[in-house]
Amino acid sequence: MDKIDGALEVAVAGFVAKRPKTAAMHERAKAVMPGGNTRTVLFSQPFPIRVEKAEGSRLTDIDGHSYIDYVGEYSAGIYGHSHPKILAAVSEGMASGLNIGAQHVREVAFAEAVTQRFDLESVRFTNSGTEANMMALAAARNFTGRPAIMPMQGGYHGGTLYFSHGASPVNAPFECVMGHFNDVAATRKLIAGNADKLACVILEPMLGGGGCIPATLPFLQMLREECTARGIVLIFDEVMTSRLHPGGLAAATGVTPDLKALGKYIGGGMSFGAFGGRADIMAQFDPSSAKPLPHAGTFNNNTLTMTAGLVGLTQIFVPEVCVAHNARGETLKARLNEMFMRYQAPMQVTGVGSLLTLHPLGGVIGCADDAAKADIRLKRLIYFHLLDEGIYVAERGFMALALTLSDSDFDALQASLERFVEKNRGLLN
Repeated sequence: MDKIDGALEVAVAGFVAKRPKTAAMHERAKAVMPGGNTRTVLFSQPFPIRVEKAEGSRLTDIDGHSYIDYVGEYSAGIYGHSHPKILAAVSEGMASGLNIGAQHVREVAFAEAVTQRFDLESVRFTNSGTEANMMALAAARNFTGRPAIMPMQGGYHGGTLYFSHGASPVNAPFECVMGHFNDVAATRKLIAGNADKLACVILEPMLGGGGCIPATLPFLQMLREECTARGIVLIFDEVMTSRLHPGGLAAATGVTPDLKALGKYIGGGMSFGAFGGRADIMAQFDPSSAKPLPHAGTFNNNTLTMTAGLVGLTQIFVPEVCVAHNARGETLKARLNEMFMRYQAPMQVTGVGSLLTLHPLGGVIGCADDAAKADIRLKRLIYFHLLDEGIYVAERGFMALALTLSDSDFDALQASLERFVEKNRGLLN
């Protein structure tokens, strides 16, 4: 057993010893759910924490341990837990009726706010980012009459669109031409060679699940040029990245896609997704037209999401708050990277604004393959260290900063990571 394995074994044993109730609940869960789990990203060995209460930016597990929440519900939890204005909006939505089965006023106001904020000519709502991306792909394929899509290696666009390590067996059966994220020449060549069958190119302007790796401006500009020239629909999956600029990350880059997929926090923390963009593409879903595309979803316009989403977008995460929040994230990233550099530790934080990822890795990280070079054992060691000190990040190092995180919370994260580096310098180098 090498030193990293030994340190990890000690960390796991300490984690288990402090959580007897969580261990017992995991065994109970395994009797009725495969692996005791119903959402893959939340699983970690030997068992995940199990939260009993959440308030503000604090989580408390069933064994009584408290954590500063840096996971932020993988971006959906930007408002923190139980924001008073969101609670009031949910109460208002419930009072107006939950399952109306009809169109209502709130969806119009919310659609107006979403289209204006994210520069969309037209929008339709869904229940998740997965659905939003699936519908955007369907729109592009029908509009162009072409069958194939181009996702990026290392990309993720929902439960049926995994491309983290190539296409997943659970993916929707699209014909895929895999692009190379941030490789201008190789991806341009692929687009040119497959243009006759490519309906669309889809990517996050910053890989989220792939490690918070921003797309370079030349790469995005090349995609826009090639798609325009060849009649290919360019789709930006901004389910996560829409929070990084008042108009979404696309607005920050100056590169305008034909369609955008939205989700996560925009629904006020409720189940939410949306897709929209060019009016001519979206018009395919007009039910009053001659041959409209169908788009079903019992809860697409549910009153809770429409009400909470409108309040969140227009009263809480307004443009000036968005700018300030992401500036705080940039400052945190710089602080942590300066600390790692000071110790000459091969660690870094990548990302933009309020979406960040910790990597136990030196060198340039420009694509998911670069990020995958990190030792997964070190990622797990960091995860258990932070949990032990009352800080919850995703096991892969991902962090989505909520508005409720304080400067003292940032100080606690930096101090804990500094202690990790001091304790484990021999393992990192």
